Amino acid sequence: MAAVSKSNRVARRRPQGLASASPPGPGRGAASSASGEVRLIGGRWKRSRIPVPDRPGLRPTPDRVRETLFNWLGQDLTGWRVLDAFAGSGVLGLEAASRGAGSVLLIEQDRQAVIRLREVVERLQADAVQVLQADALAFLARRPTLGEGRFDLVLLDPPFGLGLLWPALQALAPWLAPDAWVYLEDEQAWEESALAVHGWQLHRSARAGAVHFHLLRRVAAAGD
Repeated sequence: MAAVSKSNRVARRRPQGLASASPPGPGRGAASSASGEVRLIGGRWKRSRIPVPDRPGLRPTPDRVRETLFNWLGQDLTGWRVLDAFAGSGVLGLEAASRGAGSVLLIEQDRQAVIRLREVVERLQADAVQVLQADALAFLARRPTLGEGRFDLVLLDPPFGLGLLWPALQALAPWLAPDAWVYLEDEQAWEESALAVHGWQLHRSARAGAVHFHLLRRVAAAGD
């Protein structure tokens, strides 16, 4: 699952033309929870087990989806700066770190999930990974300081049905490096034409079961 407020319950509207999320049904979305563990599928920590806390809305991104995403990006992320904004289990950000990312920031609001993330980071000795307990939207709403730099990859996989994706996407511009990639995961497909109206280029998209996942780039605007 991908970056910060797994427990944020503030719903936001998407702009007209973007598919709206349907209310979460039984066994999925905000009403569901996950427990057990997942395994990293590539890189330095391939096959390492990552615990999945039993927390509302937490859905680790499936193996098949992660494999496709990192095939799209290329398996070598050496030196990349990565933000996993609604981290949950942290599996997306940790996959990036396993593939050589230079720094990975995992943002998560739920305290118990943060404790588990820090335990995993310590066990893996993942020195490039930082865990921050915070609200993702509040974090993104402020402008980055000069010392924070910009991200080459942003991973957005909040709980379904809470309207968190669009406000997060809107807030990203100041945080993105030139040619940065943005990954988003939703229960419905996002239309290429609607994304283009709002300054985003859809590079790739696919579906795995109930999960629609997308890889975007921002179209530079005058004054950026």
